Amino acid sequence: MSLLAQTIASIRPPSARAAVEADARQSQLTKPPGSMGLLEDLGSQLAAISGQCPPPVPSTPAVAVFAGDHGVHAQGVTPWPQEVTAQMVANLAGGGAVVNALARQVGASVTVVDVGVAADLPEAPNLLSRKVAHGTADLACGPAMTRAEATAALEVGVGVADHLVGGGADLLVTGDMGIANTTASAALVAALTRSEPSEVTGRGTGIDDPTLVRKTAAIERAMERLDRSDPLHVLAEVGGLEHAALAGFLLGAAARRVPVVLDGVIAVSAALVASALCPAATGYWVAGHLSVEPGARVGLDHLGLTPALDLGLRLGEGSGAVLAVPLVQSAARLLTEVATFDSAGVTGK
Repeated sequence: MSLLAQTIASIRPPSARAAVEADARQSQLTKPPGSMGLLEDLGSQLAAISGQCPPPVPSTPAVAVFAGDHGVHAQGVTPWPQEVTAQMVANLAGGGAVVNALARQVGASVTVVDVGVAADLPEAPNLLSRKVAHGTADLACGPAMTRAEATAALEVGVGVADHLVGGGADLLVTGDMGIANTTASAALVAALTRSEPSEVTGRGTGIDDPTLVRKTAAIERAMERLDRSDPLHVLAEVGGLEHAALAGFLLGAAARRVPVVLDGVIAVSAALVASALCPAATGYWVAGHLSVEPGARVGLDHLGLTPALDLGLRLGEGSGAVLAVPLVQSAARLLTEVATFDSAGVTGK
């Protein structure tokens, strides 16, 4: 059995019993029921993931930034040159990107994973070389990847989740880097939610109207050849190597019963793939924020996930997800540390 198949077979839904216990405990804490809003839902979700109430407070968050290049860049879907991917990977590995600064603020590590950058990268601290291919092919003209490449990239993500959890991480965070990767994301969202490309394709790094037209047209051409009932086929046809690795990362975390905070539209599109491959894994994921990319809202609604933050972000890298880490920790801490009415001697209603 392959690593991917083994991982999927090992995933079980989060504990319904622990979630019920957490919901009951929420009603006993010294606060009006429901007064902490989404944090109460997150706390119960963390209890379900850990299988115990109250759940442990995550103390060792780890960000994995998966990087890859995209052949659809040739369609003129972005004004940024492709070499920016490799340059930004160096910046990320050197600690100079936005997600690095935000990760330092919340005490999270950052690991950069080259799963499909078009250039050969020099060794660097915090950079894992797991290259499956030197970028994808042009999804507008044919399959972006072979099924074998997509599977290999999925298994890269599983391996990175195992690596980080084995190193002590108890909360994983998704990150990404890849020029033109919002085009692949919109294609995945359109295919897996059965939406029109025009409804889920956004401006990414801030493209102008003619570029948006080219971007949408490239996705529309790709949709014509898809078998949407086969998630691995969809991933190989229109996804990116970093999307595949992110999907594997999400599955690997679920197999290890570790929560994952999703970033923006790249992570959401990967989550759609992972959920299609294994619906039970969805219960292990927290939507960190709502990206301004239209596909993010469509994808989150399809997954049934409510974003913790809505700050008008569209950077990627894991930046929005990292900002949500303290909220996830706070949700667990409320269940763990807030006194009950009985223990505090406070009269209830």
